[in-house]
Amino acid sequence: MTARPALVIAAGAAVFAALALVPFVADGYGMSLAIAIANYAILATAWALFSGPTRYISLATVAFFGVGAYTVAVLGEVLPWPIVVLAAAVNGTLLAFVVGLSTLRLAGIYFVIFSFGLTELIRQVVTWYEVKVTNTVGRYVFLDTDQSMIYWQLLGLAAILYLTGYLIGRSRLGFALRVIGGDETVARHVGIDTTRAKLMLFVLSALFMTLTGAIMAPRWTYIDPAIAFNPQISFQTVIMALLGGVQRLWGPLLGVIPLTLLFDWLNANFPNHYLLILGIVFMLIVYLLPQGVAGAIGKLSRSRTKPEPETDRKAHSAEARP
Repeated sequence: MTARPALVIAAGAAVFAALALVPFVADGYGMSLAIAIANYAILATAWALFSGPTRYISLATVAFFGVGAYTVAVLGEVLPWPIVVLAAAVNGTLLAFVVGLSTLRLAGIYFVIFSFGLTELIRQVVTWYEVKVTNTVGRYVFLDTDQSMIYWQLLGLAAILYLTGYLIGRSRLGFALRVIGGDETVARHVGIDTTRAKLMLFVLSALFMTLTGAIMAPRWTYIDPAIAFNPQISFQTVIMALLGGVQRLWGPLLGVIPLTLLFDWLNANFPNHYLLILGIVFMLIVYLLPQGVAGAIGKLSRSRTKPEPETDRKAHSAEARP
């Protein structure tokens, strides 16, 4: 490993070590916000991990999140926690593999529609199973955990996600996905197995979303399909990722922090108009910041470091002559 990657990883480790101290200084409300930020930081970054380089807009985030949460609701009281998390990971991976094989040949609006329909399909299947087979509407989740444990688990998962994304960005897979995002036809012509590359990253992205749902499940004492598969989670994830920007691994975080605070305030003060305001925020982001905050920062940085045109340099040198 060269000096620069080692320095980046060391700096990231220091940041996460500092963030691990939050439960020792935050009160109950502060911990609630910290968990919400960590939750959406993982979801938005995992979403951008796939959708950023490929430019596929997926609304299936909550499908995998809900699978993870429901796995905990079903198995949480009968199996040890590590086994439950492993079962959630397997369920999410299998679902993503099947969905990926079926849909990743789609593109544009067709993929968006299917990904949104997938969430509703899974929600309806789970609802039918609960009502017809188990004769229940939802499930209670009683696990021996607290906010600090949930936060630390999310923080550890986020650290793994950022390290994974950093390594992928420097790998042949990351390069292949950027080529696919630029022009998928060109990518196929230069010998890239586009389906395989997209499938690998789609499954990896879904795995992190599923594990996030599993870790977050104990926060709800009661889980039903409407809670676990709430489409609002998918929309908020997309909005946060787009506001922050998907060109950089850390980009979504620039959208997660301010929007988590904003949505928390809106939900507390304008619960009846929350979804309307959410739609307005989304439209403003698309029109005003199409490349996100990270893209705007990059554009500003490039404009400041843009080399002086040749004609200007000649004029300046001529003026400087005695």
